[in-house]
Amino acid sequence: MAELATIARPYAEALFKASSKDLAAVSVWLDELAAIAADAQLLQFADSPKVTSTQVFELISGVAKSTRNDQANNFLRTVIENGRLSVLPEIAVQFRALKNATSGSSDAVVFSAFAIDAAALAQVSAALETKFGRKLNVSVALEPELIGGIRVVVGDEVLDTSVKARLEQMKVALTA
Repeated sequence: MAELATIARPYAEALFKASSKDLAAVSVWLDELAAIAADAQLLQFADSPKVTSTQVFELISGVAKSTRNDQANNFLRTVIENGRLSVLPEIAVQFRALKNATSGSSDAVVFSAFAIDAAALAQVSAALETKFGRKLNVSVALEPELIGGIRVVVGDEVLDTSVKARLEQMKVALTA
């Protein structure tokens, strides 16, 4: 995937420089466009030689809720006309990394076997910020295979306190 990262980097950096005044708003519509662009059927439609870039733009604009400003529309048109729609999710990832670097925060994904209520998530978030030593933008993803506990991914760091991980550790200890 290094190729996708290489292609996405100039787009993310240009968008970051152009929108340095309102990074939060840009992040919202960029994440939405990235989620739409990740759809396999949309990419197949966009790659068809019978479909024009205008048709792809109109389809995405019809689906997206937040692409009503000029900056978002211009960015989307540029990405589509340059044939980089499939790279849009990676552009969003790199944009988020640039945004986090300026604010001194990181994205954290908490994988849990069960839904976490807001109060428990606030406690977990506070504990994780203390452990990792920086502000975290926490999101939750359900992963029933964990059985219980949580697994946290912050960048390339992983903190796994799940039942599944403990069972794996016990299995290794017993078979060694």
